[in-house]
Amino acid sequence: MKTADLVRSAGRNAFRSRLRTTLTVLSLFVGAFTLTLTTALGAGVNDYVERQVATVSTGDILLVSPAAVVPEGDGPAEYDPDGREQAGAANPLGSGTLLNDDDLDAIAAIDGVQRVEAVSQIAVDWIAAGAGTGSSGSADAADRFEVTVNPTSSIGRSDLVAGAQLDAESGDAQVVLPEDYVAAFGFDSADDAIGATVTLGYTDVERASQETTAEVVGIARESLLAAGAGANAALVDEIADAQAVPGQPGAWPIAVATLETDADGAVSDETIADVKAELSASDLTGQTVEDQLGVIQTVINGIIGVLSAFAAIALLAASFGIVNTLLMSVQERTREIGLMKAMGMSNGRVFGLFSLEAVIIGLLGAALGALAAIGVGSAISAGASTLLADLPGLQILLFEPTTVLTVVLVIMAIAFVSGALPARRAARQDPIESLRYE
Repeated sequence: MKTADLVRSAGRNAFRSRLRTTLTVLSLFVGAFTLTLTTALGAGVNDYVERQVATVSTGDILLVSPAAVVPEGDGPAEYDPDGREQAGAANPLGSGTLLNDDDLDAIAAIDGVQRVEAVSQIAVDWIAAGAGTGSSGSADAADRFEVTVNPTSSIGRSDLVAGAQLDAESGDAQVVLPEDYVAAFGFDSADDAIGATVTLGYTDVERASQETTAEVVGIARESLLAAGAGANAALVDEIADAQAVPGQPGAWPIAVATLETDADGAVSDETIADVKAELSASDLTGQTVEDQLGVIQTVINGIIGVLSAFAAIALLAASFGIVNTLLMSVQERTREIGLMKAMGMSNGRVFGLFSLEAVIIGLLGAALGALAAIGVGSAISAGASTLLADLPGLQILLFEPTTVLTVVLVIMAIAFVSGALPARRAARQDPIESLRYE
């Protein structure tokens, strides 16, 4: 029997008992459906996170903050007059301890660090379009909107819809506005907002209301890493100086260390590891943007792993179904097997015939499950796009052809392994005994 004849025969034999085969295919369908959806979920979320990292970071910065120190012994830690200052409130950017000038000098002295910039947190009360429209030169209250300034925007990057990135070297105040401020300020499009002037109101250290103006240089999408408006160093320094307590030593929750790059503009993993080790020796900790997102990805991958475990259980149950289906088929076709072997069919061909039947069942269940998952997943993604409008660019389920093909091949391999035992039993049958079987 030629290989083509073997495949055709296996295809026909697989559906001799249609009900039994259909139930086995359905069990594989459930596993393929679940596994395809979970892999698409992981691919979609991880793709979004990776694109966000590429957007806001060029890979050459470390976010540096004081290392968390666990007090030795029992009770509270003793006061150190030469130690670091403690933050007055919980800080989402780092620990409760603040960096000082000595820390910045220590960071700058590390080999591989090109420059260090301390990140100042500023509080802006409101923002309005124009350079002041009220009778007193300030914007009317009805035209003001609340705004938060991303602390790391002066040294980071934004996911721009229009315009350009902030110029850290410019002496003129610049802002990058979130996309939803375009319509609020009466602009027809994001491009129309570029070059416009906005007024920012804030409270200085003496609790007096102050205003300053800035030029809109870019419009940005909201993202995981760039919430709020962006402000360049000139604007941040102006407001930070007005809100700083006179005579108080410099203290910052976090600093950004820009690392030296190679000829290709990249930073090697070795350089990052060496800088992190030097920071650790100074009771500091450095994290890349990828490190900060590692926790998010770990949680996501953990959830996907649990969901994939359910798919694996379904596939395990389906594998027993394949074993049962083919064992019953071998028993029902005992005389047929004996006849084939008596006519010269080798043990290997018999084994191949029954193995192919298992693979065909696996292919059918996997293909139907994957196609159904793509159809249902596409509908879910379309519906979720409205619910996740605040995260533009997020495709919650991303069906990559190579991943779907891998799922199908894996299930076919599981089917082949499951069918190996019945196929081996069929191949080892004695033709004389088989022909006598009633």
